[in-house]
Amino acid sequence: MSQAPQSHESGHEGPISTPQQLVAAVVAAFVVPVVIIVLLVNYVTSSAKDSAGSDALSAQAVSERIMPVSQVDLKLVSANTGPRSGEEIYKAACAACHAAGALGAPIFADAGAWGGRIGKGLETLALHAIKGFNAMPPQGGGEMSDTEITAAVVYMANAGGAKFEAPAMPAAAASEAAAQ
Repeated sequence: MSQAPQSHESGHEGPISTPQQLVAAVVAAFVVPVVIIVLLVNYVTSSAKDSAGSDALSAQAVSERIMPVSQVDLKLVSANTGPRSGEEIYKAACAACHAAGALGAPIFADAGAWGGRIGKGLETLALHAIKGFNAMPPQGGGEMSDTEITAAVVYMANAGGAKFEAPAMPAAAASEAAAQ
């Protein structure tokens, strides 16, 4: 048997014929599996994705399920059917802060604390009491008419040295008109 030299023309040549192709094949053999592993790890460790239309575990859905069925609001009911005087309003709502000076409220009957405020005028003081000002909530946190709030402002400011005239109460004005 003779051994014949093999020629390159026989068609048994491999897919890599140049050194550049060899380098490209080695790099591809390393990079492709690394990219596939990275993508698989990213997929596995990603956060759970809910199915389409499922929001049962969303924060809003949970809060709607656990919210109370009802709510109770307690309000102070006065036996007085007409408008209350400034002193009554002060005792019911204003004294909580103005008796002790809480949160910077001017203390009742302290002329020094009320002096600068009285200079602004009754309209400004009443507006601040009705709408709220600095730490004071609107209407001192209660539910009163604007006339009642103004009467309470007059009562407190007059105790602090002002000479404001109390507003006419609607029921009192009607009874005076009937008497005449």
